[in-house]
Amino acid sequence: MAKHEGRVAFVTGAGRGIGAATALRLAEDGAQVVVADIDTDGCQQVVAEIEKIGAQALAVSCNVTEREAVESAIQQAIDRFGRLDILVNNAGVLRDNLLFKMTDEDWDTVMGVHLKGAFLCSRAAQAYMVKQKYGRIVSLSSTSALGNRGQSNYSTAKAGLQGLTRTLAIELGQFGITANAVAPGFIDTEMTRATARRMGFDPQERIEAASKVIPVRRVGQPRDVANVINFLASEESSYVSGQIIYVAGGPR
Repeated sequence: MAKHEGRVAFVTGAGRGIGAATALRLAEDGAQVVVADIDTDGCQQVVAEIEKIGAQALAVSCNVTEREAVESAIQQAIDRFGRLDILVNNAGVLRDNLLFKMTDEDWDTVMGVHLKGAFLCSRAAQAYMVKQKYGRIVSLSSTSALGNRGQSNYSTAKAGLQGLTRTLAIELGQFGITANAVAPGFIDTEMTRATARRMGFDPQERIEAASKVIPVRRVGQPRDVANVINFLASEESSYVSGQIIYVAGGPR
């Protein structure tokens, strides 16, 4: 029997990168997956990949900062698949800058997508998970939660997600729901490559430089993160809750 057979997963920010890799990884183990993102073209491409392996998926447009959009997307998942078992709060954006250059909009945008988005999605999803006495909530934090130059907004949001995760674990554990967070280090995605170009660096040179100081001597791939999320989304992790797992190629 597949690890997630009969389970329904909802993955935000799933149009590319870690979210897309996670949606596909969950589908490989039998989950029916709702691929949610504001990038509808990306969602459709991920759905097509999932359907190629014989799994079921649904693409939904979802701006996680808007309550109505979140509740509508969750309802679409219920209408299509009849239940909701796994929520992956992955949607995220970067608006990096030094503190004295950071604008109100830079701060609000990052807080809205990461923190408010995870709050809205978790609140909407738990209503169904509580009724069925089962659920897995996995949120994406980051090693930047420990502090990182030029990322006061992002670092704060990712640290906040760790607090949210622990609180959800305390509140929802009695209903058979676990809540955990994964904190990636340097992951090679289009977002990290775009950030490098914006900062005036060659993305490949930045990857090579980072690899020299990471204990396993390579940067991470989206699949590395997806594999850990896949475990936390499974029944095998039923006694793991309120934890932050760093996926960074070494201790943090």
